[in-house]
Amino acid sequence: MRVSGKVFKYGDNIDTDVIIPARHLTSADPAHLKEHCMEDIDASFKDRVQPGDIMVAGKNFGCGSSREHAPVAIKASGISLVIASDFARIFYRNAINVGLPILECPEAISKINEGDTVEADFDTGVITDVTTGESFNAKAFPEFIKNIMACGGLVGYTGSELKA
Repeated sequence: MRVSGKVFKYGDNIDTDVIIPARHLTSADPAHLKEHCMEDIDASFKDRVQPGDIMVAGKNFGCGSSREHAPVAIKASGISLVIASDFARIFYRNAINVGLPILECPEAISKINEGDTVEADFDTGVITDVTTGESFNAKAFPEFIKNIMACGGLVGYTGSELKA
């Protein structure tokens, strides 16, 4: 699977309360969450993001509370992939559980800029900044995680396994 989109870039230690502020956790509905995704750090995000866009961030993305709402809000906003130097472990697992593709690639973070167009291949882990022509190698997911992602997350994957 491949994705391509325009980059929204953020720094280090983007916590789950920045991704989806606690005051908006009155509903777990993805349509509600996407309206408030990133609003405390980037008030115009919800108006500028387009389906397929890509989020790039620094170290420790998704730190803070273990709320599953954070990756749900990002995915619902239309982001097709989050690339970061590294992820807080609970966010990493929650992202997989809800089917939000993520790649760790510290090398790419310093070279990809806001507004660049980036492509990523989940099978190989290759990330290409189409704007600059540079490519970076992230670690590709193992097959079982690719299967979870292809089913839209753990719930979809479990359902398909039960049917089989």
